[in-house]
Amino acid sequence: MRKTLYSSISPYKTLQLQVGNLHTIYIEECGNPAGIPVIFLHGGPGGGCTEGHRQYFAPEKYRIILFDQRGCGRSTPHAELRENTTQDLISDIESIRELLGIEQWLVFGGSWGSTLALIYSQAYPQRVRGLILRGIFLCRDEDIRWFYQFGCSEIFPDYWQDYLAPIPAEQQVDLLSAYHKVLTGGDETKQLAAAKAWSLWEARTATLHPDQTVRDYFGDTKTALGMARIECHYFMNQSFMQPNQLINNIDSIRHIPTVIVQGRYDVICPPRQAFTLAGAFPEAVFKLIDDAGHAASEPGIVDALVNATDQFSEQGAFK
Repeated sequence: MRKTLYSSISPYKTLQLQVGNLHTIYIEECGNPAGIPVIFLHGGPGGGCTEGHRQYFAPEKYRIILFDQRGCGRSTPHAELRENTTQDLISDIESIRELLGIEQWLVFGGSWGSTLALIYSQAYPQRVRGLILRGIFLCRDEDIRWFYQFGCSEIFPDYWQDYLAPIPAEQQVDLLSAYHKVLTGGDETKQLAAAKAWSLWEARTATLHPDQTVRDYFGDTKTALGMARIECHYFMNQSFMQPNQLINNIDSIRHIPTVIVQGRYDVICPPRQAFTLAGAFPEAVFKLIDDAGHAASEPGIVDALVNATDQFSEQGAFK
């Protein structure tokens, strides 16, 4: 029998932390204040956290820390691109750890959250007790092109037409640049239309079977604007990373207990990325879920992630 999410819980503490000159980030703590510290790194970039993200962890065993990354969710200013880089986010994670007085923690991240978890752990391996990674996103140029220019378009040609709609035909040879121009331009009507098209493309392709809940969340005006602007900003700047950075630096974290959870039918972050990571990191436990796509909410993915958090709370390792 597959495991399901733990029951819904509320934070026992919330706070706002000013980082840099512009940004204030929202942080919450849930579960057991004396439990194993775990930080949840959401996707996007620009996705924000939801109530369901608290539910992958046994609340009596974990001190669950969630935060909305710069410019999204309950962090302010919303959809702000200035002072918003990967290096800024790594600094924010360390600031949270220091603020909360945590020596080491479990790091849990999916999609862009897996990217950020790997970058953070490579920068601060001494602070990481373990890694739970889902829907691996290596953030290379070919990974961006697959989803936003050509590749996934061949699997969902109907949804692709809606993604193309805000962009004039003559600009579609470079969709990332065209979207960036609209999403950072001064026409708010066009900006919002582009943001919704961008965000719904991701929502419609995220699950193996259509899921209206996912589409409704991604289609929300605030969510769509934050995600589209911030994702496009990062991807236009190679996510502020060196080429193949995550694989090139993998030796620095191969001693950290790690589990990789990947949906076989993930078309947003195709499994070749997870296989590449697992090949460079043979010490990690690799779980390929045969009946799942990309979303963390899919039953097989939930089962694997909850099994991983349960195993770590009991043994400090994965199997």
